Amino acid sequence: MSTDAEEFISVDYEVFGKVQGVFFRKYTQAKGKKLGLVGWVQNTEAGTVQGQLQGPSNKVKQMQEWLKTTGSPKSQIIKAEFKNERKIESLEHSSFTVVRS
Repeated sequence: MSTDAEEFISVDYEVFGKVQGVFFRKYTQAKGKKLGLVGWVQNTEAGTVQGQLQGPSNKVKQMQEWLKTTGSPKSQIIKAEFKNERKIESLEHSSFTVVRS
């Protein structure tokens, strides 16, 4: 069994494109929960969606791919940026939440 499965990582993300008004936050929250991740998602004043993902590195990688290529059914993703990736000892959030701005 790979040790990567137990390694927790945290990464910040921002998704660009038509990602507001298309239930992107709701779908992101649902996908994160389905993968067993914790973190948050919110709209920005710039018209993007941003947040943080935390969980097993292999599941975070799956979520990153989903944010880059899938999103909500009516979204049109131009790009997704990820930064501040780091290993963490334990999860810093208790669930995956939508932050209302």
